[in-house]
Amino acid sequence: MFNIDWMSLALPFAYITILGGSLYTFSTIYRKRKAVESANLEPWFPPHLQRNIYLSLLHMEPEEGQEKTPKIPDSVVRAALLRRAVEDIRRIIQIRTSKQALNTLLQRGSVGEDLNQRFLAAEKEIEEELRDVVNEANALAPGWGQIIFQSANEIAANVALRTRLEEIEGHAAADKQWWEKRRETIKEDFMKELEVDSVKGSSSKAVSDDEAVHVEINTPVSTPGGSKKKKKGKH
Repeated sequence: MFNIDWMSLALPFAYITILGGSLYTFSTIYRKRKAVESANLEPWFPPHLQRNIYLSLLHMEPEEGQEKTPKIPDSVVRAALLRRAVEDIRRIIQIRTSKQALNTLLQRGSVGEDLNQRFLAAEKEIEEELRDVVNEANALAPGWGQIIFQSANEIAANVALRTRLEEIEGHAAADKQWWEKRRETIKEDFMKELEVDSVKGSSSKAVSDDEAVHVEINTPVSTPGGSKKKKKGKH
C-alpha cells in the first residue's frame, strides 16, 4: 500500500477550489451587471404603437355599467395585426440597413459598446416579434402566418411610394417658382447681351462710314485740262 500524504494534497485542492469559486462568482456578478445595464439601455426603436393597439383590441375590458366585453369584429382584429406586421417590416428594413454601418463604426472604434448592445437587443426583440405575429396570424386564420408578411411588405412598399410622391408634389410648386425666376433671369441676361451687341454694331458701322469719307477726301480728282493734254500727246 502506498502512503498518501493528504496534507500535501490539500493545499493544491484548496487552491483549485478557491480559484473555481472566484471565477464562478465573478462570472455571475458580471452577467448580472450586464443584464442590468442592458435593461437600463435606451431602446433602439420607439414604443410599438401598432402592437399595443392590437393587444388592446384582444384584451378589451367591459366599460362601466356593462357586464360583457364588446365583441370586436374579426376584420378589425386582422387589420390591426396586419398593420402591426407592416410596422415590423419597416423595423426589419431599418435594422438591415443599419447593421453594416454599425459594424464598420465598431471596427473603427467610432462608437461605444453601449450602442452595439442596444442594436443586439433590438435584433432579438424583432425576432421575437416576428414569431409572435406569425403565431397570432395562424390563430386567427390557419395558414395566414405564411403570407402575412408578404402582404405587409407590399403595403409597406405602397406606403413608401405614396410618401415619396407626396414629397415630390410638395416640392413641385417650389421648383416651378424657382424655374420661373431662373427663366426671367436668363431672359434679362440675353436681352442685355443683345443690347450690348447692337451698340457695338452701330459704333463699328459709324467708324466704317468715317473711314470711307476720309478715303474719298484723300483721293485726287482728275481735271479736264489734264485729259486734253494726254490726247494731244497721242497725236
